[in-house]
Amino acid sequence: MQLPARPLSIWRRNWDLTLCGLAIYKPQLVSSSCLGVLCLEDSPAMLFLHKLPTVVMHVLPASQMVVADLSEPEKRADALSKLGLCFGIGMIAGSTLGGHLVTSYGERFAAYGGAAGSAFSLLLVLSFIPQSTKVQSPATKTDSKTKRKSIFSLGEITRLMKFPGVTATFLVKIVTGLPSGIFQVMFSIIALEFFKLTPEQNGYIMAYFGIAQMVIQGGVIGRLTARYNERSLLLLSIGISAFVGLAQAYMQNVFHFCLTVVPMMFSLSVFNVITDSLLTKSVPSSDTGTMLGLCASVQSLLRTVGPTIGGFLYVNYGIFSIGFLQFIVNSAVFLYLLRRRLNRKAEYKQ
Repeated sequence: MQLPARPLSIWRRNWDLTLCGLAIYKPQLVSSSCLGVLCLEDSPAMLFLHKLPTVVMHVLPASQMVVADLSEPEKRADALSKLGLCFGIGMIAGSTLGGHLVTSYGERFAAYGGAAGSAFSLLLVLSFIPQSTKVQSPATKTDSKTKRKSIFSLGEITRLMKFPGVTATFLVKIVTGLPSGIFQVMFSIIALEFFKLTPEQNGYIMAYFGIAQMVIQGGVIGRLTARYNERSLLLLSIGISAFVGLAQAYMQNVFHFCLTVVPMMFSLSVFNVITDSLLTKSVPSSDTGTMLGLCASVQSLLRTVGPTIGGFLYVNYGIFSIGFLQFIVNSAVFLYLLRRRLNRKAEYKQ
């Protein structure tokens, strides 16, 4: 459901810039509603119904949209990484607290806690997020009609893909992100079956993820982007991700996995921040929201195909196959990008 909804919901921002705050208000409201319905769940049908409103739940891309509007292009990667820091803090607190609530009071009580947290986030959005984040000249009726027609038009995607460098970067984002995305969507199964973790222990692991992400996005990425160009950092993140996949293919216990978490979170954080920054810089400022919506739809695409591919690999070939797939795919992309970069340098020298 989120796969088509992510880009389409962000497109509305292009013809209604005066309601930027609504882009964050709406998903927060939906998130609170979903968790509220989950509290009342008493059958598989209710469990399915509580997921239906997620078609318009896009807190992260909406937040990225506002940050992209408020930041300068040369500092955008650093700003997006600081936003990731905030989400990392939430992952730490939420995972740890959620694990304790489930263990001590049950899953339904944890859902109530999540609904209350989402409602509090909604109040913060209403209090602090501005309605408009960009000065825009008054739109004509013709422009307004054109924007409305383009909301559900595939021509908008085609138009954005024609900008220099967009298609190549977008393909790299999908191909490279697929193997790591498969591992992420399968992690709950791996934690229960392979590592034999309890809900509380799984919460500690997720908190460990959040701490690593918080440190990397808050204190590392900004310094790296100030010293090195984004293309080099993209290449570095893909190379590290390949070796992370190889390490995960041969891990035997949760301690081995914990050793891979820091390089895994480093590669994921750098890769996502740099690709989002490159893609938003490649399009006009009026299209940054649309592009971030498309970037978010990549994650939805991975969550759509990831469980099927990951389930097949895990059941038939074990966890080794998932890690080895990541190693092969990312190594191939790394070598392709490296060769392409070396060829460009040779042409430039000539």
